[in-house]
Amino acid sequence: MLKKPQRSGGLIPSSSRQLAAVGASSGNVPAIFLRSESAGKRFWEFFTANIRNRNTRRAYFVAVSQFSKWCEVHKFVLEEIEPIHVASYIELLGRTLSKPSVKQHLAAIRMLFDWLVTGQVIPLNPAHAVRGPKHSVKKGKTSVLSTEEMRTLLDSIDASTLIGCRDRALIAMMGYTFARVGAVVALKVEDYYIQKRRGWIQLHEKGGKVTELPCHHSLETFLDEWLQLSGLSAEPAAPLFPTLRHGKLDGRGHLAQANVHMMIQRRARAAGIATKISCHSFRATGITTYLQNGGKLEIAQQMAGHESARTTGLYDRRNDTIALDEIERIAY
Repeated sequence: MLKKPQRSGGLIPSSSRQLAAVGASSGNVPAIFLRSESAGKRFWEFFTANIRNRNTRRAYFVAVSQFSKWCEVHKFVLEEIEPIHVASYIELLGRTLSKPSVKQHLAAIRMLFDWLVTGQVIPLNPAHAVRGPKHSVKKGKTSVLSTEEMRTLLDSIDASTLIGCRDRALIAMMGYTFARVGAVVALKVEDYYIQKRRGWIQLHEKGGKVTELPCHHSLETFLDEWLQLSGLSAEPAAPLFPTLRHGKLDGRGHLAQANVHMMIQRRARAAGIATKISCHSFRATGITTYLQNGGKLEIAQQMAGHESARTTGLYDRRNDTIALDEIERIAY
């Protein structure tokens, strides 16, 4: 049996909920991959060497673990898994999960088996010929704030306090730069700098992308006020948006994404905003507002760091206003 690998920095998720299908005594490797040394080793390499994005790694690990448990229940061994088995599992998932979730599970299984094939652990990929459910999206589901709601939210925050000043700057950062919350909480003080007499921000997005953008004048003002009030200007290596405890800086630790989400919900309720929003709402709000004011889709794509303009288009909610105007024509 394989020895349990040393996991540093939580490379593989290990919560009991996520790993319900995985035995701790096997080093978190599902049983079907423990029949040979090469299979177990290749399993770990897939998640540690092949997948670099932490969120993708976590999602794929959970997907593969659930499939492995299903195989164990049906007493399948790795070499016996065939396309019909994978197809049956995908059909089963479709009864309880959404189509995008099913497609993600299939992608995880297919990629892992591809990795095993190239490592000469198995001869063929049984998931290669299995087709997932059709799913076409022309408009994203992310909720969007109106210009008035965004202004109300920012104005409702008391920036005279340390936590209020930080929260206002953080929300403005997401709204004015279209940045993902993961990139925002990872910012350091040195990522905000002066160039050509204007404030610039350097965002480290997923996939190793680095985006440098000039700051909107409102964002620049919010950031300057935050750095002055917090005294972080003299600490370039410190997190730009650190954690706070009892209204004071708490050890210069990065603010967690989950805490940002809770903060946004709290601030929205306090501002009387009924729209159900998330961290991603500010990305969609920023893109929509930019396009409404005459911005170009290809520039929005560049600012958002999207590979395709089609992806950026999913955040374009200008047609929502058109639809509402048309609905109001139905007068009784």
